[in-house]
Amino acid sequence: MKTGFHFKSIAMRWLFKVYLIIVAAVVAIAIILSTMLVTLIFNSVQSQAVDYSQSFDALSSASKENFYDFAITLSDEFEYKNKLEVQVIDSTGAVLVSTTGFQPSDAVADEFSRAKATGSGFSVYRGKNSGGERIMAGTRIIYDSTGEAMGAYRWVTSLKAANKRINITVVIIVFVSIVVLGLCALSGLFFLNAIVSKLRDMGNTTRKIAGGDFEARIETESNDEIGELCASINHMASELQNAETMKNDFISSVSHELRTPLTAIRGWGETAKMSVGADEELVSRGLDVILSEADRLSGLVEDLLDFSRMQSGRMIVNNVMPTDVSELLSKVSDMYTELAVKQGIELSYTPPVQSSIVMSDRDRLKQVFINVIDNAVKYTEKGGLVLVAQTREEGCVRIVVKDTGVGIPAEDLDHVKEKFFKSNKTVRGSGIGLAVADEIIKQHQGLLFIESTEGVGTTVTIVLPLYEPEEEPQAAAEEIIEPLESEQQELPITENGDDELPQ
Repeated sequence: MKTGFHFKSIAMRWLFKVYLIIVAAVVAIAIILSTMLVTLIFNSVQSQAVDYSQSFDALSSASKENFYDFAITLSDEFEYKNKLEVQVIDSTGAVLVSTTGFQPSDAVADEFSRAKATGSGFSVYRGKNSGGERIMAGTRIIYDSTGEAMGAYRWVTSLKAANKRINITVVIIVFVSIVVLGLCALSGLFFLNAIVSKLRDMGNTTRKIAGGDFEARIETESNDEIGELCASINHMASELQNAETMKNDFISSVSHELRTPLTAIRGWGETAKMSVGADEELVSRGLDVILSEADRLSGLVEDLLDFSRMQSGRMIVNNVMPTDVSELLSKVSDMYTELAVKQGIELSYTPPVQSSIVMSDRDRLKQVFINVIDNAVKYTEKGGLVLVAQTREEGCVRIVVKDTGVGIPAEDLDHVKEKFFKSNKTVRGSGIGLAVADEIIKQHQGLLFIESTEGVGTTVTIVLPLYEPEEEPQAAAEEIIEPLESEQQELPITENGDDELPQ
């Protein structure tokens, strides 16, 4: 067996329908998370710088004349010089003083103009300074009491530490994303390999089954859907094996059933031919045997035809009409009385006092009774008893055929109504009679039960719904008219012959 990941179409479907969606989702989450963290870090830097530089908001209390002196004082007293540079700008956008003590080389006029243009008087710049270092700068306009801009202060902080934090965070997010995608890919590959290997086993096993190896089985290692599928295939193989066994037994049985009458017909035919004109009694005897065996062959062919109709769903009851079960059962019992006597068996049937009428196809129902009574006689040994009884119950009639024959083993009892099944293969028969009988009874809306104990006997019970004809309208009308006529009063006759109406 080949090993490795030979996934073919299943892998491609998983790749495009599952894994690429996972990749897209992980990448989207990584981008969103990175963006949120970058924004959070920059906001944190800006918030911290604003807090550090709040002391320069006091410039708003200065006048134009002492604005510069005020700026010098605040710059000297600024306590966060090692963390933040703050520059004071005049009304023209020029830097007056810086907390670092050095004149900045960056042009700030543009930032001053942007801050003035905003409604809040505050703007933030993020970019590079003249030295190429990435910085963040915030400019806040200082207004006098008349609302005129006296100047501004601008804080500047390096983004070196912030960018380092951002880079580390992004690297961590990318690493985690790669690990997640790798784990998903690895688990997916192992999962696919487990499924595909099991599917490959299924394919190999089903090919063996298709080739006639019904003993091939798939090892079931789990109780999930794959395990259920494996169990179903194993069950199918078992059923096919049973069907194959029954088919072989059926072919063997039918071959034997066909060969015996054919041999008799051929032998007696040759004997009768040679005896024509010499021994008329032997000829007559031979013809009787030939006719009997021909009837036997005809019955076997009819069984096969019934089986074919049952398999194709074409077995239907025709000519349904009210049928007297007692009369039909009596005729079938009489058919087997002589055979039972020859075999030393007592066949007992006592017709009931009250007849039972059912709606049925008479020929089909007769076929069922023949099959059941024939089986009872066939499997009962000399000195045994076959009892045929009929009882009426509420809305139905129950026909019971009980014998004291060999019985049916308990393990075979659930299969006796299956096609081709024969519990005792030494007795003549095709093995499909009970299956056909059960189907016929079902089509008559009835039930067929079989109870048996090995070595004691078998009881076959057939239950059919009674036919209850609707009351004819004329009879119902007569029942209504009769009491009315009896209650009619006799009217007196007057002298002129008219009836005298009561006053």
